[in-house]
Amino acid sequence: MPDPTPHFWEVFFDVYEALPRQGPGNRDNTARALALCGELPPAPTILDLGCGSGAQTLHLAALTNGRITAVDRHAPFVATLARSVANRGLGNRVTPLFGDMAAPPIAPGSVDLIWSEGAAYFLGIECALQLWRPLLRPGGHVAFTEAVWRQSDPPPEAREMWTGEYPAMADAAANLLLAERCGYEVRGHFTLPDAAWWDDFYTPMEQRLAELRPKYAGDTEASATLDALSGEIELHRRYSACYGYEFVVLRCGN
Repeated sequence: MPDPTPHFWEVFFDVYEALPRQGPGNRDNTARALALCGELPPAPTILDLGCGSGAQTLHLAALTNGRITAVDRHAPFVATLARSVANRGLGNRVTPLFGDMAAPPIAPGSVDLIWSEGAAYFLGIECALQLWRPLLRPGGHVAFTEAVWRQSDPPPEAREMWTGEYPAMADAAANLLLAERCGYEVRGHFTLPDAAWWDDFYTPMEQRLAELRPKYAGDTEASATLDALSGEIELHRRYSACYGYEFVVLRCGN
């Protein structure tokens, strides 16, 4: 597929910046994954990579007494999180940073928990796990969500869309084996329920797409971008049984 144009990204972010979160997930699933980490320090050092506008960052702040550094390379997302942090009086515990999740400005061996919902695939799972491991303290954890195949023979329409978007997409078992090869212990994993796709992600996205149709009427490229996002939603409505998001929790060895 051709590389996205600047106008594509303008329209894409016009959609995504207005959403409660930028991928599937919710508070209950963040809490469930956090519980799989077992006993953390009383005030863990947490690094949320690819944080977006920070829905899960705020959940982590509510669910732990940790100090959280949240990193994203899209400045408007970071600004949105910074406003949320200020409004909630969390400035002493949550630090939003504009930066690269492949090289966060964090000292090696200083992090108890690395969190990444819906973002690790930008680096590739193997690359992400290798880059992040040196940041962890001995016994530290990584928790991330990743798109996976749930069926070995998905319908052609689903296969075509995901192959175009994410050619390296695998099934959950393959990702767990990869994590073990990277030197991690698998503490647990689970598939996100369908509500995690709809409540704070696809339902608000559908509403936002409808709001933007008049703004971009007559703009062929913008309308095609909106159509593509609408088609992604419809694909999930039809074929969610064959793919999903897996939450994976790993422990780094001593």
